Amino acid sequence: MSGSNSFGNSGQMSLFTLAQRGMSAQMVRMNAAASNLANAGSVSATEDGAYKPIRPVFAEQLDQATGLSSVRVGGIYKSQQAAIREHNPGHPLADENGDVWTAPVDENAEMVEMLDSSRQYQNLVEALSTAKQLMLDTMRLK
Repeated sequence: MSGSNSFGNSGQMSLFTLAQRGMSAQMVRMNAAASNLANAGSVSATEDGAYKPIRPVFAEQLDQATGLSSVRVGGIYKSQQAAIREHNPGHPLADENGDVWTAPVDENAEMVEMLDSSRQYQNLVEALSTAKQLMLDTMRLK
């Protein structure tokens, strides 16, 4: 018998591989949101030096053998959003005009991103738990 079942390790896509890839993608998404939140309010002396929020972009990864589709991180990209100029002449990084540049991070949007990616991760854990339980129930029937 060949190892071509959906739970084997023949190199073909399995439920566990699909879930692992999805969980990895959601971790990248959570880490990006955490990085953006950590840099919210950071200040720079120049507009170009200000932190730019980052976002992962996901792409489909099709398994030709099974026809199943999973996710992969296509890249992580910096936002093109302009830094926010603030007049703060007393700040040590202020330029000759008394301006500093802050990161254009929307903390509310980042929290929504964090919560959504966390929920997606939890959904995948639940799918794995269900699959495990079904496999155990099947083995008990024999």
